[in-house]
Amino acid sequence: MANDAPPLNEVVNGGLEFTIPVAHQMGVRAEEVRPGFAATSVPIEGNGNHFGVMYAGVLFTVAEVLGGALAIASFDTSKYFPLVKDLHIYFRKPAATAVRAEASLSEAEIARIAAEAEAKGKADYTLKAVVTDANGVVVVETEGLYQLRAHGK
Repeated sequence: MANDAPPLNEVVNGGLEFTIPVAHQMGVRAEEVRPGFAATSVPIEGNGNHFGVMYAGVLFTVAEVLGGALAIASFDTSKYFPLVKDLHIYFRKPAATAVRAEASLSEAEIARIAAEAEAKGKADYTLKAVVTDANGVVVVETEGLYQLRAHGK
């Protein structure tokens, strides 16, 4: 029997369009999404600031949406949804090109989060992301406190 489900990155992209329209309007795209890993990108075109580099809010967004993308791929979305509780952003270099953000969770961490959410209705976890420009230069690093929460809690 063939699996007719769309690729997870397309599921995330469709979700962005309707759940976070501003991210979709920026051009944020999920490039790779699989259990334990997500990568997003955003173009420089239309996302610049007053001195010709990417606007800080766009850099924040391309990194922060990784939490949702990873949750879609790693957890049962019929039971749980992710939310961001806190996020620290470290600007390393100006971005004058498109950027790519990546984050991952280990299998052991995914199992811990799922077990805790099942037992308590929610589970906190830390997600670190790295954002690079088209030349591979790290332009931003983030560390976010996310929560997986049961629907209705």
